[in-house]
Amino acid sequence: AFFRERGYIKLKQVFDAATLDYFGSAITRLTLALNTQTKPLAERSTYGRAFLQVMNLWEADETARRFVFGRRLAGIAAALLEVDGVRLYHDQSLYKEPGGGFTPAHADQFYWPLESDRTVTAWVPLQPVPREMGPLAFYAGSQDVAIGRDLGISDDSERHIAAEMAGRGLVLDEGPFDLGEVSFHRGWTFHKAGPNLSDRPRSVMTVIYMDKDMRLKAPTNLSQQSDLDKWCPGAVPGEVVATPKNPVLFDRPG
Repeated sequence: AFFRERGYIKLKQVFDAATLDYFGSAITRLTLALNTQTKPLAERSTYGRAFLQVMNLWEADETARRFVFGRRLAGIAAALLEVDGVRLYHDQSLYKEPGGGFTPAHADQFYWPLESDRTVTAWVPLQPVPREMGPLAFYAGSQDVAIGRDLGISDDSERHIAAEMAGRGLVLDEGPFDLGEVSFHRGWTFHKAGPNLSDRPRSVMTVIYMDKDMRLKAPTNLSQQSDLDKWCPGAVPGEVVATPKNPVLFDRPG
């Protein structure tokens, strides 16, 4: 009920310290090894300063694959979406360096060529995230707001979406994350994150899930076309996104 009303939820003690240490070490190693960003922070765009980003780690490493294919997270995602099962859209690691900038307000589904709103992202910090490290922050109830859905992550999205949320009186939940705490947010829920003001990296792994019966829609912007080509190759508009890159990760028995 909380998730349905607010478009996000934060759940404590989803993982224990040993599990996060085991998978986190592999995910961080892969992120740094596969990252292609070479410019110093000062020379990057706002988006580039927000984090280092590496996607589909599951294809590069067996340990990452075990994490991404885990039924625990996928089962929670299916329950929150109120669907019988979920597929993988893609995974991504988000590594906010010490001194890394803020993440502008946006809705993820701007980038996704998907027909329905039955999508959710699990945001899994690999360490505690106090306020100074830039925890993910959510505009509660924003999943039904249409204004701003045509904006990718940018200074413009921050300016326009923040103003729209303030005008509607929607509260920003920007609290810290404990070790083992995981958040889930819908594809159209507006969210952002502050800068990393600490001297430690903020390392996060995310998994994006969609209803197992999700159908592809014809892309409506260049980002959606790019996503189709990279994460759903071979999928056809109007048909279920059932490609080898989009396996079913949880299917409710019966």
